[in-house]
Amino acid sequence: MAMPCVTVFIKLPKLYPTQSVLPSFSASVQRGASISLLMRDAISGLIGRYDQLGRYFDRDAIDRLGKYYSGATVRLSAVELINREAAEIVREASQRLFKGDPELLLPGGNSYTTRRMAACLRDMDYFLRYASYSLVADDTTILNERVLNGLEDTYNSLGVPTGPTVRSIILLADVVCEMLSQSGLIQDKNMFAVIRAPFEYMAQELGFTDIRCR
Repeated sequence: MAMPCVTVFIKLPKLYPTQSVLPSFSASVQRGASISLLMRDAISGLIGRYDQLGRYFDRDAIDRLGKYYSGATVRLSAVELINREAAEIVREASQRLFKGDPELLLPGGNSYTTRRMAACLRDMDYFLRYASYSLVADDTTILNERVLNGLEDTYNSLGVPTGPTVRSIILLADVVCEMLSQSGLIQDKNMFAVIRAPFEYMAQELGFTDIRCR
């Protein structure tokens, strides 16, 4: 198993290893699980709750629907950018982490050796991809089921610090928001909170931001 970390100077498509510390991805592939069985969006979740209660939509539900649709254009703009610039986003975020924490690349560091470098970049790409799914859905269910479920326990069992991983997720959000701002796709700065939401959710669930915390 590769330790989670990030690094630079590796082209993503060529050096991704076949193994990753991300447990739910590997397990779901082995089970032949379909993403359609796990994916839930904010609307279907809302309808499901009110259906179970046998109730019409109340004001809270209407407000939630309005929020979902009002933010749809922003979320889709972010997803389009992520799809187009994924490799560049990962590259830039990994370089920023490396610059801030150069010990990651030193002997004994979590990104030392080519194999670990490639695994780290693959994990960053994985977090970015699932953040884009969560943005489309405006729901974190898929993050829980496909990314976070059992991930921290796996890191702990391997003696791997979560700090670098958490920091890399936040840096991914930073880069995405900066690209959106520079491209003029988002004018209202308040909408960046919508874009950051899935990244911050994953970071919060993993817990720590200090690279030396574990």
